Amino acid sequence: MFVLELTYTAPLERVEEFLADHLDWVKVQYDAGIFVASGRKEPRDGGIILALGNDATAVRELVQTDPFAIAGICDYRVTQFFATNVAPDLDRYRETPS
Repeated sequence: MFVLELTYTAPLERVEEFLADHLDWVKVQYDAGIFVASGRKEPRDGGIILALGNDATAVRELVQTDPFAIAGICDYRVTQFFATNVAPDLDRYRETPS
């Protein structure tokens, strides 16, 4: 699993110009079963996405297809972790490191 942390590198006015395209891109990733949860940070200087997968290179390539990244208005920090402890309702996301 991955934590994808977006940090805006442009003013919010510029971010707003690409928000609809970004949200469409996010929906495609949910529909593909890649994203588990997402939302904006507070203060509003970016966002957080939880993504499934075990290939860090593929995830780094994926985030470069985000309209925010293409427009050069955010940086992504990609952190892989193993969800070894989860709430009972999230048991399907439990992972065991190899």
